[in-house]
Amino acid sequence: MGKDETPKRNRRSTRQSSTPNSKAPPESSKATNQLKSLSVNDLVFSTETLSLDDLIGSFPGRRSQILELIKLVGPLDSPMMPLFVYGGSSTGKTSTILQIFKHLNRPFAYSSCISCYSPRIMFESILNQLLLHRRNESCGYLSAKRCEKPSDFVNLLREALSSLVDSLKGNNVGKSGSKKSPTQVNGRMVYLIFDNIELVREWDKSSSIVPLLFNLYDILKMTEVGMIFVSKTSLDTFESDTGYAEPFPVYFPDYTEDDLRQIFMKKQENPKLYSSFLDLVLRPFSRITRRVDELSNAFTPLFKKYCEPVVDLGAVPSEDMKRKLFSHLKPFITQSLNETFNVPSQSLLKASSNKERNTRKSIAKKLGGCEMLDEIDFHMSTSAKYLLICAFLASRNPATLDASLFDSTGGCDNRKKKRKVSERSMEQKDSKEQELLMKGPGSFPLERLLAIFQCITTVADYSPDDEEQENVGVGAEGSDSGLMSDILLQLSSLCSANFITKGGSCPLEGSTRYRSTVSEDMVLKVARSLKFPLSNT
Repeated sequence: MGKDETPKRNRRSTRQSSTPNSKAPPESSKATNQLKSLSVNDLVFSTETLSLDDLIGSFPGRRSQILELIKLVGPLDSPMMPLFVYGGSSTGKTSTILQIFKHLNRPFAYSSCISCYSPRIMFESILNQLLLHRRNESCGYLSAKRCEKPSDFVNLLREALSSLVDSLKGNNVGKSGSKKSPTQVNGRMVYLIFDNIELVREWDKSSSIVPLLFNLYDILKMTEVGMIFVSKTSLDTFESDTGYAEPFPVYFPDYTEDDLRQIFMKKQENPKLYSSFLDLVLRPFSRITRRVDELSNAFTPLFKKYCEPVVDLGAVPSEDMKRKLFSHLKPFITQSLNETFNVPSQSLLKASSNKERNTRKSIAKKLGGCEMLDEIDFHMSTSAKYLLICAFLASRNPATLDASLFDSTGGCDNRKKKRKVSERSMEQKDSKEQELLMKGPGSFPLERLLAIFQCITTVADYSPDDEEQENVGVGAEGSDSGLMSDILLQLSSLCSANFITKGGSCPLEGSTRYRSTVSEDMVLKVARSLKFPLSNT
């Protein structure tokens, strides 16, 4: 009877779809909206079950990483420490993690910094998933919550996670006595996965976003939340002077030649034919790159060339056939290596750099001798940039000129008449400047650096409190102690980067003296990035 009932149901459904009642738009739109409504089960990667053997078999060379990640994620409903999964491009980091969660059947929210290319987009993407909100035409393609500030994200994230964890607990309690369905979520833990986290360093407010993400587990203080960060670079490339706890690292090494062979041999119609092809191309190409995506792009056209003399693609190639195929493919291998992995030589790089330098000079001459606004090729906070400029000015100018450079009155009473500058005094001034240049940058105490910093930031309308308000978990806003500690922290970072060096303490003053080691070109680049007129000082 079961066989007879199934076609009747199909015919009944098709008749209902063809009846005139299907013209009613309100009821059909409501039905589609109900079908599109999200549930907790949508936070699971897939409804299909995946065994551990199938999981390990689908990722050749990743058995140890899979077992380590499953061990670190822990048993059901067990707290876990934040993880930092890193490795080169196309090493299977993201796909392995997603398949592990498919095997565990646990809920998670995923955010990639490639598609979520700003803090607001990343914040709202995480919140939309946790709040089971889908952006569609009914809601005007708007997010569930508008979130731009890190402090708002922390508060909204805590609320969304609390409600989601409560719903997971209710589902587990309500269905504890019943048989679990294959779509039911396992446990009450929620995991947040941040992919391509290294791209956050290129954002505008990366100095506050990176510590926020790494400190998010300690800020939330929720044992039901797990954090996993995926990156192409190691933890050493992230700034560690901001005081966050480093997550536990898990390294994904590059594939070996045997691993690459197993990957490319999967799902081949003629394994014998493709294995003979890999014997020719895998070793020379793997010496240049181990990335699966680059090798796949190079192997696809080569395999078509390799199969051109073959009449029957399903036949097993003989030794004579292999030699004929090799002689046919041999001229295309070198050509593919040169086209696919074209690396410019050192002479070409020098020629291109000289050409770029000449074009910059020509453009500068056309602009009336004005130099182009060169950007610095590393990240530095605004307060650190001002400190670097102040240290440069303190090292290149004697302390007797501070009043004339940084005081609005010029260091003297306006009622006094200025003496006429004689030629002899001008010569003495020039000789002193030449003597200072010969001696090199001088040293200065911390008090003088802070005085110049206060004067410059006042003139430039810069307030270090703007950067402090972006940080989450910091002490009282606007406190002098917090501001001073931030400036001293930036100074220690500049000393660690060898932009400023510490000298011996002066026996008369008894305080440590500092010295700027950066060049004038470097400081000019930093000043241009702040639009600070350093050339006028």
